[in-house]
Amino acid sequence: MPDVDWDHKRTLGRWGRTVAGAVLAIWLVLPIIPMAVWSVSHGWFYPDLLPRALSLKAWQYAFSDLSGVIDSLALTVFISLAATLLSLIIGVPAGRALGTCRFRGKRLLEIVMLAPTIVPGIAVVFGIHFIFIMLGLNNTVLGVILVHLVPTLPFTTLISAAVFANLDQDLEAQARATGATLWQTWLFVTIPAVLPGLAIAGMFAFLVSWSQYILTLMIGGGRIVTLPLLLFNFATSGRNDIAGAITIIYIVPGLIMIGLSARHLSGRGAAMTLLGRS
Repeated sequence: MPDVDWDHKRTLGRWGRTVAGAVLAIWLVLPIIPMAVWSVSHGWFYPDLLPRALSLKAWQYAFSDLSGVIDSLALTVFISLAATLLSLIIGVPAGRALGTCRFRGKRLLEIVMLAPTIVPGIAVVFGIHFIFIMLGLNNTVLGVILVHLVPTLPFTTLISAAVFANLDQDLEAQARATGATLWQTWLFVTIPAVLPGLAIAGMFAFLVSWSQYILTLMIGGGRIVTLPLLLFNFATSGRNDIAGAITIIYIVPGLIMIGLSARHLSGRGAAMTLLGRS
């Protein structure tokens, strides 16, 4: 009888997770459906439930040279990848120090590092804007990449800290004791052990950089036109069909990044990576 109850509970648990997953998927996909319909509509006005006619003109225009979508997409990918790479280069060593070393004020430092994610971006960017003008970085791609480090660096550093806090440092010591050099230890021991966590850190950094609007607008000065800026321009001009097509294009790289990191985002390992040791 206890075995039957346990099997029943396991079945209910599986059904519960399935239903919860389905509800979450619907909740995430539902806002995209109207934009997908808009992208192929030709005249969709209230109170019509469906467009009066279907057309691919919005998609044809989106992929034409006149729209600037392809150039903005390439620029956005470049900026996001560059910001992610810089965030990892800076954040991983800092995260290792936070995760493996004990020192006074460590908790306070971790809280301070979260400040850019708590303080509104528009409040942060005004001071940075003045400094970047003095340095000649305003209205440049480099300036936009550097300002994207403000929201991305805390994610890479704190996630890396949690990753290294769970790393068994005896493995590195054993590798060095058997004659491995420092670089060989990093290449064959440390990096394989922390790679799943760093993949999560990189994914978060990319997605945060990918979605930046205010920081890009202020530092780019309207001259560095990324996909969020272009999307906002078409949405506010009343071109819902083109905005719908750009929205679908806009979410594809994010879905690819999530898909590539999906196997690292589930299970106990992901929870330990994100939370660290208690």
